Amino acid sequence: MNWSSLLSAQRLGQTPSTAEGSRSAFEQDYDRIIFSHPFRRLQDKTQVHPLPEDDFVHTRLTHSLEVSSVGRSLGKRVAETVLQRHPELARQFSLFDFGAIVAAASLAHDLGNPPFGHAGEDALSDYFRKRPEARQDLTDEQWADLLSFEGNAQGFRILNQASYGLRLTLATLGAFTKYPCPSHFQGRDATRKSQKKFGFFDTERESFEAVAGALQLSSPASGAWHRHPLAFLVEAADDICYSIIDLEDGCNLGLISFEETVELLAPILGEKLHRGKLGRDESLNKKLGTLRALAIGELIEACTGVFLDEERGILEGTFDGALTDRSRFRESLREISKHSVERIYRARHVVEIEAAGHEVLPGLLEEFLAAAFAHQKGEKSRKYQNLALLLPPEVRHAVRETSSRYVLIRSVIDFVSGMTDKHALNLYRKIKGMSL
Repeated sequence: MNWSSLLSAQRLGQTPSTAEGSRSAFEQDYDRIIFSHPFRRLQDKTQVHPLPEDDFVHTRLTHSLEVSSVGRSLGKRVAETVLQRHPELARQFSLFDFGAIVAAASLAHDLGNPPFGHAGEDALSDYFRKRPEARQDLTDEQWADLLSFEGNAQGFRILNQASYGLRLTLATLGAFTKYPCPSHFQGRDATRKSQKKFGFFDTERESFEAVAGALQLSSPASGAWHRHPLAFLVEAADDICYSIIDLEDGCNLGLISFEETVELLAPILGEKLHRGKLGRDESLNKKLGTLRALAIGELIEACTGVFLDEERGILEGTFDGALTDRSRFRESLREISKHSVERIYRARHVVEIEAAGHEVLPGLLEEFLAAAFAHQKGEKSRKYQNLALLLPPEVRHAVRETSSRYVLIRSVIDFVSGMTDKHALNLYRKIKGMSL
């Protein structure tokens, strides 16, 4: 792989983009995402704590904005050295281009997440696992997609749907795709982080192949591609934010004490931790904010160092691990993760609402899939006619126009997975007659 191809400002099906006034093509990507309907929906989607009543608890929206901020810093820090190592790049690109690409891809990284977080992914997958009869007329590749709903693949689908008009640059789409392989890929290598999950559904295979080909990622002879180098920075930004900020949320909610939080962050902060300055008269939010800023700064520096040390292997495709896992703080982050799983992610209010998600999402799928199939066949059932009217116009159009069972199912999944937590819960109650 070479940086010149990897930083392509071309958009799929269009001629190469040019700067628009003072905005580069990559900055246009960022703006298109932040003003999009799928991005706005993140304000009421679960990060860790579903349906939060406290205003300081993070949602997917605030998490995405923070990841984007960290991603921009990582991109610019890395670019300072990369541009020195490759002086020919400096004639075309600046450190702001690197930062803008990573910021845009980071901003979009959770667009495909369904209601109720990772529990929602499991619930959508379980629906099809429990209904083998739904495999009728589907290929092996399509069935593999349905058996494992993947937020990253759904995100790539959203970014490439004409109805949203995003048309992002190839560089941003490449940086977004942390898992450049399909769901049915059989040759997974457990040592390669890029093959832990999958990054596109069968409906978007051609789009991804076009992106990968233009960016010259690598030959798909093995069934998978190499990651775009900047995808490592997007992943690192996400890892940094959820490790530190989920811990902060847990402390704010009283799930883990402030003293324990300080001790977990101490190995990362090192000499920058001045316990005496964490005054008793300061608010908890202010003290946590100070610790958070210092910890994120240290982690950005560490991950930048790993990326630059491994740049050659990253470009050759021989390096394939998380930057945080290779940093000097990996053990500290693992300890934070251990406490977060035990004390925060498994808190009673979290698992209660996640359990509800396993009823709500399959219930919505059951009703709307039945309505979509009835609508396609022209059946006159009043129940299904009413339910079909609740589908968005673009879904009803897809149902009418397609003869593909898979495309119909995919369109209904788009509708259900795109809902906010509260919308999904309220709609489920209404169509089940629990709330009118």
